[in-house]
Amino acid sequence: MSLNLNGIRSATTKGVWDWVASESPDMLCVQELKAQAADLDATMRAPAAMGGADGHFHYALKKGYSGVGLYARRTPARVITGFGVQEFDDEGRYVEADFGDLTVISLYLPSGSSAPERQEAKFRFLDRFQPHLAALRASGREIVVCGDWNIAHQEIDLKNWKGNLKNSGFLPEERAWMTALLGEGGWVDVYRTLHPDATEDCYTWWSNRGQARAKNVGWRIDYQIATPGIAAKARAARVYKEVRFSDHAPLIVDYDVDIA
Repeated sequence: MSLNLNGIRSATTKGVWDWVASESPDMLCVQELKAQAADLDATMRAPAAMGGADGHFHYALKKGYSGVGLYARRTPARVITGFGVQEFDDEGRYVEADFGDLTVISLYLPSGSSAPERQEAKFRFLDRFQPHLAALRASGREIVVCGDWNIAHQEIDLKNWKGNLKNSGFLPEERAWMTALLGEGGWVDVYRTLHPDATEDCYTWWSNRGQARAKNVGWRIDYQIATPGIAAKARAARVYKEVRFSDHAPLIVDYDVDIA
């Protein structure tokens, strides 16, 4: 499961852990913690909903900003925080965990919507992250990258695509980067593979303005991007929308694999 929490403390007050317990996932990747280690209570650090195991976190240096986490019912053999680019590692955007031959990553790609300089930062991230993804792909491991990619790839992935052609998240350069990732890059968009024609059901984020969620004027910007081997073992994928924990909705994928 993957979910941008838009603040782990906020999502906790909205009952996210009771819902996680009802779903009983093997792994949960979260983004946008908006918290530091000292801000997390025992439920947030090691939720009973995930078997009480400690989570693994990459916090931003800036308080109340960004941050990612990964919870797993089994203890990983190795955990890595950051992908080696200080500008973005300081923002807490990447945590990676290895389980046998499987690697799972929680990712929070920058948004460029707040200011032109943040869009430039987003383009720098894409430039630096592409070779990292290529190295991961070349490792021979099975990998699932779960998270908020802040890019709607195709017209089918957002309601008002015509009105967003010049907006961050649907810019031609961002979409071309995603096309290359899923083409010559060799990665697989798991949800879209299982639901090639899904439109309204696929959205994972809604603006807080103009009753966007009530009207389902949404975007699909949360993905599980995987290597072909484990992607082929995905049996079901869905977006959970019944209860609102955040401005994003959880993305749930069932894979027919054993986790070592």
